[in-house]
Order: sequence, then C-alpha cells, then structure tokens
Amino acid sequence: MNKRYVEVFNLRKSYDTPDGPLTIVEDISFSMSEGEFACLLGHSGCGKSTVLSIVAGLVEGDTGGVAVDNREVDGPGPDRAMVFQSPNLLPWLTALQNVMLGVNQVYRHVSKSVRTDLALYYLDLVGLLAHRHAMASELSQGMQQRVSIARAVALQPKLLLLDEPFGMLDSLTRMELQDVMLEVLARENIAALMVTHDVDEALLMADRVLMMTNGPRARIGADYHLPFPRPRERAAVLQHPDYYPMREQLMEFLEAPDRIAAQAAAPCA
Repeated sequence: MNKRYVEVFNLRKSYDTPDGPLTIVEDISFSMSEGEFACLLGHSGCGKSTVLSIVAGLVEGDTGGVAVDNREVDGPGPDRAMVFQSPNLLPWLTALQNVMLGVNQVYRHVSKSVRTDLALYYLDLVGLLAHRHAMASELSQGMQQRVSIARAVALQPKLLLLDEPFGMLDSLTRMELQDVMLEVLARENIAALMVTHDVDEALLMADRVLMMTNGPRARIGADYHLPFPRPRERAAVLQHPDYYPMREQLMEFLEAPDRIAAQAAAPCA
C-alpha cells in the first residue's frame, strides 16, 4: 500500500486585512495512505476548511503544495471530489440528473447508457434507486445529501473531501448517513479527508485524527491513529476498550490545543 498516496507539505495561507496579512494556517504537513480515512478536527475557525479547500484546488496556498497519487494539485479536478455541508443540488433536476451532471463531464468517452448505469449504481449504493426520478426539491435534506454523496463518489475520485457533510442533519439522519458513507468508502476503497468538530464522529469514521490548534497560525498539533478495526460498526466502536480513553485524549486536546501541541513538539529530556 502506498503510504504517501496523498501528500500535503508545508501549507501556509494568509489573507489581507486592514491591519495587514493574517496567517490562517501554517506548516501544515501530513500524508495519507491509499484508502485511508483521516479527519481534521478542531474548533470552529481554526482553518480546517481552508486546508480542505487548498487540497481540493479551490484555494491556492501561499507556500507548500499538495500531491495525490504522485500528481501535484494545481486546481480543481475529478480526482478530488467534494461533499459540502449543504447538498448544493439543482432543485429543478431529478436525483439521477444531478448525479449525471458530473458523470457526463468526466466520462464523455463512454456511451450514454454506460454513464446512466454508472449513476444508477451509485444511487443504489446510497439507497436512493427508487427515488431516482424524484425532483431534488421534493427530497428531504437527508435524501438530498445522499444524492450529493452519490454524485461525488460516481466520479470515482482518488480522494474524497468531506466538509462537515452531516452538520445540517438531525441526529437520526446524521447516524444513517455516517453508516452509508462508511459502507460506500469501504466498498470503493476511496481515501477520504473529512473536516469535523465532532469528536464522536471522528472516532466512528476515521483511521486517523489530525488535531488542529487554534488560529490564527493554526497547525496540526497532534496525529492520533485509531485502533478500531474495519469494517467499522458503531456498536463495536463504542464497546472497544480504547474508545473512551481515545475520546478523553481528543477532548483534552480541544480544551487546551496550543498547550498540548507545544508539549508534543518539545524534545524529550
């Protein structure tokens, strides 16, 4: 397995303000293996989404770079699909038509019937095959987000980027969609990088949790590898003997991220 399938190195991003440049994130470096699920976890405003946007190619960093499967990122591309907090569907199109938008662009070289079959396969994967002809405006928020997941995964990306994709959902729908996402990623073996501020969500879904310090000048202060086996099942994770000790570690970091990050970076005596 390629342990440097995704490489993020020395990212720094600043924005101009009336008081001069403000550095949002700096010295952001990490790598991911093929098929790995990593979470960027931290308080709101610490720069998690900025990092995700740079990896997506939507924002250009001041320094550093990103590479996916040995290709440097220089802008948006179908090798990196993104699921946002809001589904962002076209309400006047059906669920199938919304998925077909991306499929038609990426797979122009194959027949329409093959493209349609591909879109239907991923709608079925997220449990929406029976609703394929429903207008997006007629679907519930959770069903719309299922379409959004199908639309992203149908591109067969090398890296799936998730920007708090369950943040607008009620608790029950959120749990259902987390399970759907885990099943889809396991079946397709897609690497994923997710932004969240929810400790329990990170523990349930991720192989690694990259803890970010507070901004400005936020950086990755700790890198926790989770011991929970895959395929990931909610009940098994909650019953794992390391679950609550890991949860306590993450919560302690969130309570004092800069202090703990400084302790982790200090050389041993």
